[in-house]
Amino acid sequence: MSSKLACIAPDHHVHGADAFVHAVEHACAERGLRLTPIRTRVLRLIAEAGKPVKAYELLDLVRASKGVGADAPPTVYRALDFLMANGFVHKLESVNAFVACHHPNSATHSVPFLICDRCHSAVELEDHAVVGQLEARAKALGFQPQAQTLEVHGLCARCAQVQ
Repeated sequence: MSSKLACIAPDHHVHGADAFVHAVEHACAERGLRLTPIRTRVLRLIAEAGKPVKAYELLDLVRASKGVGADAPPTVYRALDFLMANGFVHKLESVNAFVACHHPNSATHSVPFLICDRCHSAVELEDHAVVGQLEARAKALGFQPQAQTLEVHGLCARCAQVQ
């Protein structure tokens, strides 16, 4: 895959919730991680949403599905922590919502996001140059980066045409 390739569609790598969950199951098996039923359910709900999902929306979805841990919000939050820590989902800090990672087989990584303020879609950019440049500039200033969050808000191409 070219490092210059930008993801221009939210489903660039994730081809359906079933394939996404299967890819995460495979990654967990390879890494020796335990993907519990509640973690799987939370992961599937995020993948099925097709757009960023806020934690309280996710709690409602889990309760509606009468799935494992449906009455225990801390269980859902622990599942989210596991999924984020292992790079399977990203948290969009500016909107306090979660999205499936477009490439769940890779290690935890920083990626810029484009977030549409109208339709609320979020596009994960695959631009290693942007991430690398931010890290290099920070280090040049003597700053030791621990994490990156870059979220650009505006209108997606589809919403911009409707203006």
